[in-house]
Amino acid sequence: MAPFEPISDEKITEINKAQRELFDSLYHLFEPPLPEGVPERLEKIVAAGNISQDDTVLDIGSGTGILIPIIEKYRPSHIYACDLSEKMLVQLRKNYPYVKTFFADVRDLKLPQGNVDVAFLNACYPNIADKVGAFTNISKMIKHEGRVVISHPMGKKFIFFLKDRVSFPLDEFPDKRTAMELFKPFGFEVGTFVDESELYILVLKKAESDV
Repeated sequence: MAPFEPISDEKITEINKAQRELFDSLYHLFEPPLPEGVPERLEKIVAAGNISQDDTVLDIGSGTGILIPIIEKYRPSHIYACDLSEKMLVQLRKNYPYVKTFFADVRDLKLPQGNVDVAFLNACYPNIADKVGAFTNISKMIKHEGRVVISHPMGKKFIFFLKDRVSFPLDEFPDKRTAMELFKPFGFEVGTFVDESELYILVLKKAESDV
């Protein structure tokens, strides 16, 4: 897998529009009940973030908030959520009114520098059109020694299932060695890595030398 390639603003807008329209039309399908085994795997995903009480947590590509009740168990001080689909966020706010939501592409999300302890990108990494812009901004928002959890509760093979069923491109999840190369320029080191048939977890840690 090559390093992230630049992408034009025009193409990013086109991809984001296609995603927004799709997820606005399907938001109701992302509500519980979930497929068998998924709730348990989501617990493992959130546990990988090593959330401490009073942390600030950002759920990127939050959808209707499937991770929120699990995150809340760790009693963080703040939970933020951002998504490209406004209808997803409307439902999230109904379910979890205490979460501060942002209708935005993560590359454009404006949070104070060094504000976030843990960021989750659950089941949305392949959808991010501008990964350079996204991880540049995530790196700015994450505190020193903060964590970024990239995950999918159905495993990376699920993306192959989706590729021919959506109108926008989907990137594959990286293996551990590739992840080390991809995210080093953004100041991240690879921590926990799980690549099972029905579970993918990649934890990135803000490198100690990054200040």
